[in-house]
Amino acid sequence: MHRDQTLLLHGQRFHYTEWGDAAAPALVMLHGVTGHARTWDEEAAGLASRYRVLALDQRGHGDSDPALDGDYTVATMAGDLTAFVDALGLPRLSIVALSMGGRVAIAFAGQHPRRVDKLVVVDIGPDISQIGRARVGMLMARAPERFASFDEAYAFHRATSPRYADAMLRHRVLHGTRPVPGGLTWKYDRGLRDAARSGTWRDPIDLWPFWRAIACPILIVRGGDSDVLEPETAKRMVSENANARLVEVAGAGHTVPGDQPAVFRALVDEFLGS
Repeated sequence: MHRDQTLLLHGQRFHYTEWGDAAAPALVMLHGVTGHARTWDEEAAGLASRYRVLALDQRGHGDSDPALDGDYTVATMAGDLTAFVDALGLPRLSIVALSMGGRVAIAFAGQHPRRVDKLVVVDIGPDISQIGRARVGMLMARAPERFASFDEAYAFHRATSPRYADAMLRHRVLHGTRPVPGGLTWKYDRGLRDAARSGTWRDPIDLWPFWRAIACPILIVRGGDSDVLEPETAKRMVSENANARLVEVAGAGHTVPGDQPAVFRALVDEFLGS
C-alpha cells in the first residue's frame, strides 16, 4: 500500500505517494499535464519491492497546491523537482516520466546529470508535434468545468481515452476529480485549461541542450500511434544522446501506460533491472 505524504516547498504544499522501503533506491514518477500521482499506482506497486517509489503530484495537479502566479513552465517545475528531492535528502534517483513530466525530467536530468541513475521518458521529447499539441490543447480547452456525476466525468474520459481498461480509467477519474456543489470538477488547475482556451498554453524552452547533457541510461517509450512524439524526433533523440534507446509500443497512442499497461510495465521493469 502507498503512504500519502506532503511537503512544503517554497511556500507551496506538494502531495506525493510513497511506496516501498525508505532505505531502497529512489524512483520518482512524474505524470502528464492532466494527470496526477495516482495514475502510477499499478506501476508503483509492482516496483515497490525494489525501490522507494515516490509519485509526485506536480504543482497544480492532484492534491498539490496550484501555482498562484500561473507559472507551469518546464524550468519552474524542474525547480520543484530539485527542491523535492533535496528536501527528501536524495543524492541519486531514477525517474519514470510521461509527457509533461517527461519534459520536466529532461530538464532536471540535464541540469543534474550525476544525480540520475536511469531515466524513462514516455512519449515526449524536446520537440512536440504541432498536431499533438493542438489536439491536447483542444481537449483541455473544451473540457467542461463541472460534471453532474462521476458517471458523467467517466463518460468524458472514456471518449478521450478509448483504449483504457474500465478499472484503470475509473481509478484515474476518481483521483483526478474533486467534489464541488452540484457535482465534480477537475483537480488539476483551471489556469491550465484557461491558458489552452486563450491560446497562451506554450513554453518556448529549448530542451535539446538538456537532452544532450543527460549522462545516464535512457529508455524512450513511444506509442506506435502517437501524434505527440514524432518518429523523426524520437530518432533524433537517440542520435543526439548515445545513452538513449528507443522502443515503440504497438497499439498505444500518447498515453502508453494506460493504452498498453502490461507491455509498458514489462519494459520499465526490464530497463530498471538491467
